Amino acid sequence: MDDIITLDYGSGGRKTSALIEEIILPAFGNSALNAMGDGALIPGAERLAFSTDSFVVTPLEFPGGDIGKLAVCGTVNDLAMCGAQPKYLSLSLIIEEGLPAETLRRIVLSAAAAAREAGVQIVTGDTKVVERGRGDGLYINTAGIGVVRYPGISPEAMRPGDAVLLSGTAGDHGTAVMLARGGLMDGEVKSDCAALNGLAEAVLASGANVRVLRDPTRGGVATTLCEFAESAGLGIELNEWDIPVRRSVAAACALLGLDPLYSANEGKMLCVVPQEAAQTALEAMKDHPLGADAAIIGRVTEGRRVTLNTRTGGARVLRKLSGAQLPRIC
Repeated sequence: MDDIITLDYGSGGRKTSALIEEIILPAFGNSALNAMGDGALIPGAERLAFSTDSFVVTPLEFPGGDIGKLAVCGTVNDLAMCGAQPKYLSLSLIIEEGLPAETLRRIVLSAAAAAREAGVQIVTGDTKVVERGRGDGLYINTAGIGVVRYPGISPEAMRPGDAVLLSGTAGDHGTAVMLARGGLMDGEVKSDCAALNGLAEAVLASGANVRVLRDPTRGGVATTLCEFAESAGLGIELNEWDIPVRRSVAAACALLGLDPLYSANEGKMLCVVPQEAAQTALEAMKDHPLGADAAIIGRVTEGRRVTLNTRTGGARVLRKLSGAQLPRIC
């Protein structure tokens, strides 16, 4: 690690991993934390999952969402990716002096609407106000509890030959935030911010024998799949032509020098299932409104790296995001 913490350590890529492995885990390591899932499965508790997340996105409001909706959906999704039914959330606000009350009201109402849509209740929380210039408007922390209905979901369950599915288009959220931050508002590029518990339930209940679920947030699809491969000690082979990317997102990424495979989503999930269950899982996704653009994008292999078969006939090795392609996107 470097001597000081830079923005790169919040990217969700290699430096985030180093921060966790060299500072966090040695201090707090235990069986629940060491599993490094989207949420913790609580030892001794009957099928209980617990997750927390903090949100520092800028701007606070962006096409397709805002920090309030993002905070609720983010924690709901982390619980859903554990095979849990999200039930209760906390929501804490760190407000900078000078934030317009009407902005705060819009964001809180948006969070409330997202909670209702996801079927969860916000049952506790906290508020703090910091001096002007010390908080960048608003930060939010959420935590959530859910009941595990589908145990055993983990990258370690993956097997060679398994199919890899993505529930929709890659890179939507990160690209939308980048455009909004630069004042380049594009009506066609919107965040995909959404609660995924309904979609996850549909796939899990389909009988597809889901190995692992994960929403590809910071670091995008590429970094998340690299984490899968690293945890399982296996490889993943992807086909570039099978990965759905909106034309508007691809064009914006080309303009901004971004790679949509490393740009965050906040309303998509990656899913690994046995090859013989791939069509079952795909149909379950496509039957849900949030999975209309779902696709089978690759397969698990014996190797220990993630590769992308390109449209030009070559192959590209994908690694965890290095540095911060886009800081503070969630």
